[in-house]
Amino acid sequence: MFKKILIANRGEIALRVQRACRELGIKAVVVYSEADRDAKYVKLADEAVCIGPAPSAQSYLNMPAIISAAEVTDAEAIHPGYGFLSENADFAERVEKSGFVFIGPTPESIRLMGNKVSAKQAMQRAGVPTVPGSDGPLPDDPAEIKRIARSIGYPVIIKAAGGGGGRGMRVVHTEAALLHAVQTTKSEAAAAFNNPEVYMEKFLQNPRHIEIQVLADQHRNAVHLFERDCSMQRRHQKVIEEAPAPGIPRRLIDRIGERCVAACKKIGYRGAGTFEFLYENGEFYFIEMNTRVQVEHPVTEMITGVDIVRQQILIAAGEKLPFTQRQLQLRGHAIECRLNAEDPYKFTPSPGRITTWHAPGGPGVRVDSHIYSGYSVPPNYDSMIGKIIVHGDTREQALARMRGALAEVVIEGIKTNVPLHRELMVDANFEAGGINIHYLESWLAQRERG
Repeated sequence: MFKKILIANRGEIALRVQRACRELGIKAVVVYSEADRDAKYVKLADEAVCIGPAPSAQSYLNMPAIISAAEVTDAEAIHPGYGFLSENADFAERVEKSGFVFIGPTPESIRLMGNKVSAKQAMQRAGVPTVPGSDGPLPDDPAEIKRIARSIGYPVIIKAAGGGGGRGMRVVHTEAALLHAVQTTKSEAAAAFNNPEVYMEKFLQNPRHIEIQVLADQHRNAVHLFERDCSMQRRHQKVIEEAPAPGIPRRLIDRIGERCVAACKKIGYRGAGTFEFLYENGEFYFIEMNTRVQVEHPVTEMITGVDIVRQQILIAAGEKLPFTQRQLQLRGHAIECRLNAEDPYKFTPSPGRITTWHAPGGPGVRVDSHIYSGYSVPPNYDSMIGKIIVHGDTREQALARMRGALAEVVIEGIKTNVPLHRELMVDANFEAGGINIHYLESWLAQRERG
């Protein structure tokens, strides 16, 4: 087992990995930017190394600074968390070439799944269902592009091969708008991702966003930890997640879960990963794979009793999975609300000093957050400041616990999205379960109209 791990991240995930290390008796080194000097995880760390000024490019994305921090502290492995360098194959490669263990998949797996086109092709080979679309990047020939769109059927969506996080996509409803949309997305993709390749898919009208969490070790064992429903989102950013997904028959989940496990074995995957699907009319369509731990991993932990971050560390240390698929049991229901420092309805960031913070508690309530009273939320990074996760025996109980938890939360000094969560928890359609990915945006538009 490792004696010391460097955590190449910040915020709540840095604290989460730190907790897993502490439980395993491993020393945790954290790196931080000048803006995060007063962060809770920095104060709690066994060792902390400042790696640069506030901008991410000069700190959390600075590969040489992170690797030298690992060298000077004698760390043996690096945990990348999520975001920043967690899905950067070059970083994983540099970590391993420098003699450290990368707590995540191989650079080859990250590269394969990081490109949407090669990921889709790999899934098709592994028997995972995908969205009908162009089999590979779009050609330059306009007539051929039009032919592909006709064969898929409108509306279609143009996506950047190297995109992610909801960027580099365009929906096209008519042939007249097609070529211009392809061109614009290409130029955007070249500027944002350094890769002008785009591909085309059928645009599903009212899908749900369902994902399957997997774990695979280095001994060809793989399992899935059931599913999460992440359909409550705006601009492709998730707001609320829950597990299991309401209203989807278990046999369908088991079937798609088995396909994902088979795909992991086929591509030689290791570590934690998530297969993301769109689900419509009883069918699953693969959209992408996240080769890291996800923000919403706690809902899966709550319904399975598996500590995903701990498993990531054990897998990286060469250990075998301690359970088989058959041993994994689904228990109750979990819901997560992401807490963001932002205007609850306009979504404009609201950095600044938190004057009061009171966390909720009670049976089945978990809070993953790095904030405290007097903490200043820096303006330089993502606006997420924590997550409230609840667990209940039934979905109804989980909803009641989340309403109770949100009623107890006090965050003063900055704006947060807690008021939005309170409203959504009593929304009749959300309560009924099974909303689609467009629901929140139309709900917000309706609210604005009054």
